[in-house]
Amino acid sequence: MKLSLPLLTAVLASLLAAVSLSASAADPKPVVESLRHADIKAEVNEGDIYKYEKDREPIPREYVQQPPLIPHTIANYNITKEFNKCMDCHSWTRYKETGATKVSLTHFKDRDGKELSNISPRRYFCTQCHVPQTNAKPLVGNTFKRAQGLN
Repeated sequence: MKLSLPLLTAVLASLLAAVSLSASAADPKPVVESLRHADIKAEVNEGDIYKYEKDREPIPREYVQQPPLIPHTIANYNITKEFNKCMDCHSWTRYKETGATKVSLTHFKDRDGKELSNISPRRYFCTQCHVPQTNAKPLVGNTFKRAQGLN
């Protein structure tokens, strides 16, 4: 029996479709899961998941040029382009009376190294580099060792 090319193509296509259907029926779709084993489709108010650590002394740095960690809660801190709650305590005019660490001189330079009279716009949103500490468990194992120069 001699098969024409269109007929042969149709037979092969139907065979491939049957094989792929049976394979997909036998292999259920993998379940997507978050690293914390939470339902990824669940609505979550991230502000309520973890508790911030209590206020404490500055946290030692683990590597050179590490942005300091925030040693206090920042819940309900407002940082917008018009207002930055962090500057209530960390500004050069208020840090002494509040006992907070003053903002670094590096935050007063633009990308070209020119000194500004106020915080650089690229350093204004503190939490893009500085993070508070919470009671969250690590997502993965960690073998990080502190920089030798800081030991």
